[in-house]
Amino acid sequence: MKKIALVYTLFLTLLFSFEASAQKDPKAKTVLDAMSQKFQKMNGFTANFDYTFQDASGTSDRHSGEISVKGEQYRLKLPDQEIYNDGKTVWTFIQSDNYKEVTINDASEMEGELTPSNIYRLYEAGYSYKLLAEKQFQGKATQVVELIAEKNNAPFEQVKLMIDKSSSDLLGWEMFDGQGGIFSYTFKNLKPDANLPASYFVFDAKQYPGIEVIDLR
Repeated sequence: MKKIALVYTLFLTLLFSFEASAQKDPKAKTVLDAMSQKFQKMNGFTANFDYTFQDASGTSDRHSGEISVKGEQYRLKLPDQEIYNDGKTVWTFIQSDNYKEVTINDASEMEGELTPSNIYRLYEAGYSYKLLAEKQFQGKATQVVELIAEKNNAPFEQVKLMIDKSSSDLLGWEMFDGQGGIFSYTFKNLKPDANLPASYFVFDAKQYPGIEVIDLR
């Protein structure tokens, strides 16, 4: 009887420990909601960004690029490729001196993946969150919110968002893949309310004669 009671006690302890770890910090939610609401009120934005990947051995790779976002649409410029997403279709354009290629996918195939437009709503489902200590980031007082994936098969098990304390702007984020890899993004020169037409997020293959089109839809 004592053994049964002990097992039951251990079960309850584990259950409550799991529930406690999965709790969603109300202070963190206040910060996240303010960030998300500010993004939703924008008529799009443009920004430069730095992107760094560091693997488990400490080897890192750094690039810079440009990003434009409007609702579910975004356009991402990297040194070796450009990604267009108009909310329905995704074009990945690669161009070198002697070769041009575009791969086309349905945007619905990217559900569950982290994109420049859904980073602002990532916390709404599938993640618990808590507010960490404040830190200086880009010379600004920043509130750091940690998101922890609630399922083992999530693309990233941990995400840290750096949010400007005074303006609620998202300044950057770090993503941890669970294999020792860390992806870091930092926004620079963010310009809100960029009046971008819908055509800006659509790739036009006609502008690139001889391009190879790989349509995977």
